[in-house]
Amino acid sequence: MRLIAAGVGHRFGDLEVLDGIDLDVAEGEILVVIGPSGCGKSTLLGILGGLIAPTAGRVLSHGAPPAGCLNPTTYVFQDFALLPWRSVAGNVAFALEHHRLAPAERSSRIDAVLATTGLADFAHALPKQLSGGMRQRVGIARALAVKPAVLLLDEPLSALDAQTRELLLEEFLALWLAHRTTAVYVTHNLDEALRLADRVCVLSRRPGRIREIVKIDVSRAARDGARLAPLRERLWRLIQDEARAADREALAEHVHV
Repeated sequence: MRLIAAGVGHRFGDLEVLDGIDLDVAEGEILVVIGPSGCGKSTLLGILGGLIAPTAGRVLSHGAPPAGCLNPTTYVFQDFALLPWRSVAGNVAFALEHHRLAPAERSSRIDAVLATTGLADFAHALPKQLSGGMRQRVGIARALAVKPAVLLLDEPLSALDAQTRELLLEEFLALWLAHRTTAVYVTHNLDEALRLADRVCVLSRRPGRIREIVKIDVSRAARDGARLAPLRERLWRLIQDEARAADREALAEHVHV
């Protein structure tokens, strides 16, 4: 499914967070959004997913959702957002409970996504018994269970250690290549962005405006450090001044509080 933001802006009271965002996310692509802290990345994701109503502009979608889709858009969060009293299977089942599904289909969906995410042997474990990486796998499995048309991912790997992040990055990319679900992925990590993205949307400091959309022309099979280095430098040049200015503004606000 194709996702379009047309002239999207947003305010929280007197605070302008986003201004004039025009995006066209093609069906089956991964658009990665980067920018300095506080530039409105998560707010934009909430608007794209319908959790936040924009104060200006609108969000449109085009195309039919995939067969068996229960939620056109679904989220994967940074903090996993798991119910601690529910098992792995129970957390995945939670995403299906308000849909009218036969028990056999519900069980089939749960079994399928647990197998896909390598969690089949941990179906009865509680979140506290799992590593951070495995808890995030549960979050991904829960999102996939509804067979979404669009995946919205808000810094899903940022709370993990470097080794776990690398493993999950590879696993997420493999899952995406298998399903080709349209995805919008927010991150601070430039290397993550370059590994995953078809295009990278660079936002300015608050109010977030699109500075540039960078197409990643290197094939995923050839994305090694040497080939990505020029693109990484280009992205860093786009955000470094904005990031420094955002830090200065944040410090000034803190001093005046």
